[in-house]
Formats: sequence, structure tokens, C-alpha cells
Amino acid sequence: MEKIKLGISSCLLGEKVRYDGQHKRDHFLADIMSRYVEWVPICPEHDCGMSIPREAMHLEGDCNSPRLITVKTHRDLTDQMVSWAEKRLDELAAEDLCGYVFKSKSPSSGRFNVKVYNEHGIPEKKGTGIFAGMFNHRFPLLPQEEEGRLHDGMLRDNFITKVFACRRWRDYLKNDGSISGLVNFHTKYKYILMAHSPEGLNESGQLIAANNGNNLEEIKESYYRCFMQSLDQRATVKKNHNTLLHVMGYFKNDLTGWEKQELLDIIDLFAKELTPSLTPLIILRHYARKYKCQYLLEQYYVNPSPEEIMLRYHT
Repeated sequence: MEKIKLGISSCLLGEKVRYDGQHKRDHFLADIMSRYVEWVPICPEHDCGMSIPREAMHLEGDCNSPRLITVKTHRDLTDQMVSWAEKRLDELAAEDLCGYVFKSKSPSSGRFNVKVYNEHGIPEKKGTGIFAGMFNHRFPLLPQEEEGRLHDGMLRDNFITKVFACRRWRDYLKNDGSISGLVNFHTKYKYILMAHSPEGLNESGQLIAANNGNNLEEIKESYYRCFMQSLDQRATVKKNHNTLLHVMGYFKNDLTGWEKQELLDIIDLFAKELTPSLTPLIILRHYARKYKCQYLLEQYYVNPSPEEIMLRYHT
């Protein structure tokens, strides 16, 4: 698999583009994740023509359509940012991005819970940075996260899962695009969907079943929306526990008594949060090979790519 292309706030890679001339280099993103992805670095403030260093800014006004205001001189730089962002988003549409990592708290790039101030300089609400909001409006199904949240294991796992899913979907559209290819894609993601959203698994399957030979493009569009929205749901311990037991069911006629008990014990340790999901998955993958269960070996839940494993389970 070619390196997956992701957008990122430039300062997170160590570029000194922040308002104070400094950076916010993130070790995981700059040193670990960069081995497996191709970054497209963007600093909206610098790239739209603002100087380094520059006056600090914040969001002001309506949290749904805030203005970008300099803190001391109260200049409104919203139009400058928006004009540049509209052109840059057009360019990014051709970049084949599979996700974006934004800088938290930034008035331009913060994706979640950015402070929005009133005219008296008091933070009253939470909103989204100007560029991040425009990006999400343009690409609502693209995986998006902030660097700080990626230090949460569950959020990182969820983001990486969505990034690789996006890449595989793009590959399906490019190399196949047929209804049989869609069925194959859905089949390989069955247990990941089950771990994230059992309801989404059923709904996406029903969308495929609605194919009548004349509405494939409509079905693919609806399917992908349902698929990505399902992956937005967190794969909790409870849902993963249920999924692991479903996978184990494939070996009920093959496992020895000792093998079955060992596997149940390890799945129970996971349910008690005493071991990561990777532990039972490694054993399930071993049994899938031992008992030649090709169906499970083609499941991304049981047998993800090495790159995906490294990023999802990095500590």
C-alpha cells in the first residue's frame, strides 16, 4: 500500500509558523506516524499571508459563524482567511487526502471546542476554527482529529481505522467500483462495523441489497456515508467483546478444549480491560491460519495491515 496522504497543521511537524514564531511539534505525528503516511502540512494563518511572528488572534461573536479578530488591535481578518481557504480547499480536493490532523485550540485550525469570545474579551462559547470549519463543511466524511485527542488510545484507534477505511474505499472506487466489489468491501469490514455500530452494519448491508442494477452510483454514495458515520461511533470494550465472541464462533468445531478455554480467558481479560484487544486478535489470527479460515483472514478486524497495527496500537 502506498503511503496514505493526510493533511496536518504545519506547527505539529515542527515548523515555526505559530503567531509567536514557535512550533508545537508532536512526537507521535512527526516521528512515528510520518513513517507510514505522507503529510500535507498547512498553516492557514501563515499561508493566507500573515506574518511570523504576528499578533495573537481569537474567535469572536456567534459560535456558528465566528469572526477572526486580533486580540490587541481588534482587526477583523476573517475575510482574508476565508478568501484564501476557499482556494486552498479547491486544491485539496485534488490531493486525495484521507484525513486531517488539526491543531487544537487554534482560532484557524482548532477542530473541537475552540473558545469563542464576546466583545468584552470574555470566552462565552465553544466553536470551530475558521479553516477547520470550512474544511469540515467541504469534506464532512473525511476523518478529522486534533493532535491532543490522538493521545487517547480509543480516539487514536478510531481515527486510524477511519483513515485506512477511507484509503481502501478510494482504492475500490479506482480499481473496481462494481456491485460485487462493494459486496467484497462490505464483507471484509463486517466485524469492524460490528465493533463500531451493529446498527450501521445492518443498515449498510440493506443499502447494498437495494441494488436493482440501475442505481449503483446512488447506492455507493449512500453506502459510504452510512459506513463512515458508523465508524464515527466508538468501538467500545462491550461492542468489541461481543465481536470477539462472534469471531471465535467460527472455530467452535475446531478448537480443542484447552484452546477454547485459553481464548475465552483472554477475551475475558480484555472485557475487564486488563489486556488490549490486540491480544485476543493475535490468537484469533493464529487460529484462522491454523484452521485455514480464509474468510477470517480477509477480515480487516482480524487481519489488518502491519501499518495499521503499528499506528493503532502504538504506546
